[in-house]
Amino acid sequence: MEVVRFGIIGCGLMGREFASAAARWLHLVDIDVRPEIVAVCDTDSAALDWFREHVPTVKLCTLDYKELLAQESVDAVYCAVPHNVHQQIYVDTINAGKHLMGEKPFGIDKAANDAIMEAICANPGVFVRCSSEFPFVPAMQRLCDMIERHEFGDIIAVNTGFLHSSDLDPDKPINWKRMSAYNGEYGVMGDLGMHACHVPFRAGWTPVNVRAVLSNLVPTRPDKQGNLVPCDTWDNATLLCEAVDSESGRTFPWTVRLFRIAPGEKDTWYCEVYGMRKSARYSSKNTNLIEILDYSKGGEQAWQHIDMGHETAFKTITGSIFEFGFSDAVLQMWAAFLYELVHGKPLKKFAGCVTPEETALSHRLFTAALQSHREGKTVAIDL
Repeated sequence: MEVVRFGIIGCGLMGREFASAAARWLHLVDIDVRPEIVAVCDTDSAALDWFREHVPTVKLCTLDYKELLAQESVDAVYCAVPHNVHQQIYVDTINAGKHLMGEKPFGIDKAANDAIMEAICANPGVFVRCSSEFPFVPAMQRLCDMIERHEFGDIIAVNTGFLHSSDLDPDKPINWKRMSAYNGEYGVMGDLGMHACHVPFRAGWTPVNVRAVLSNLVPTRPDKQGNLVPCDTWDNATLLCEAVDSESGRTFPWTVRLFRIAPGEKDTWYCEVYGMRKSARYSSKNTNLIEILDYSKGGEQAWQHIDMGHETAFKTITGSIFEFGFSDAVLQMWAAFLYELVHGKPLKKFAGCVTPEETALSHRLFTAALQSHREGKTVAIDL
C-alpha cells in the first residue's frame, strides 16, 4: 500500500478530525493508499499537545509552518487555518511542492483566491483540493447518482443550504469567524457556502446571476473580557441565482440559504432537486433518509422515503445496514482525496473533493452576492 506522509497546519477541530480518520484507515477496504501524519504546526503550542499524545507517527511539532514545509519527509499538507492567512500559507505550500488539501473558502476574497489559482497553474505537479464532506453521505451519493444518470429530466428548481443556530445566543463570545478581518467580507458565505455549492457545481449547474439578501443580526458581541466589540460579518445569507445546466443549456432558479442564526436548526445541510421526471430531497436532519418522487410514468404523485445504510462510495468494513455519521463522511472525503491523488481521477463524478476551479466559481458567486446586496439588485456573475 502506498503511503502519503502528511503535515497538518492548524491543529484545531478539523485537524483532529483528520488525525482520527487516519487512525481509522483500516476501516476502509479495497483502497491502495493511506495517510501517515508525520508533522504538525500551530501557533498555539497547547494545540500541539493533543497530537503529541495521540498520534505516535508525528515526528515534528512546530510553531512555524515554514519549518514544516521544509521537511522532505512531508509529501502533502492539510491546512485548516483562518481565512485571512489562506493565501500566504496555501501559496507557500504549493510552491514548496507539497500536495494540498485546503479549507473553504480557499482565500479570504477573490483576489486571494486568484493568487492561489496562479500558484496552482505554476505548479502543475501539485495536487490541490478543498474540503467538503457533504456529498459523501450515502443518501447524497444516491441523489448524486440520480443527477449523473439524468433521472431528473429538465431541472425545474434546486434548493441547497447549510443552516445552524450556533450564533442564536447574542451573548455568545466573539471568535475569529465573526470578525471580517479574519473571516472576510463574505461572512457566512465564506464559512458555509462551499457546502451548499459543491454538488451543484459538480453537476455542471453554473450560476449566471444572483440576487442576495444578507443579514448582520448581532452587530456586537462580548469578547473574552466581557466587553462589547464589533461583530461585523454577515450572519445569514439568502441567494437567488439563475443557473444554467451545462448539458441542456436550460436555465432554472437555484436558491441558496446559509444561516448561522437559524432557530430550530442544529447543523443542517440540505439539497432539493426538482425535475420534470423525478424530484429528490435530502436533509441531514434525518441523514440516512432520501425522499424520491417519481412521476416519469404518470400516475399518483407520492414521495418515497428510503432509508440508506452504510452504502458508501469507498467500501468499509461496516455492514451496509448500519447508519452513517459525520466522522464517516470525513473518512470518505479523505479516501477521495488520496484516491484521486494516486489514480489521477476520482472514483466517480460525485466521489471527489472540491476542485480549485470550483472554489474560484464560488468566489465569483460570493463577490457578486456582496455587490447585489450592496446595490439592491440582481448582479451578473463574471464567468
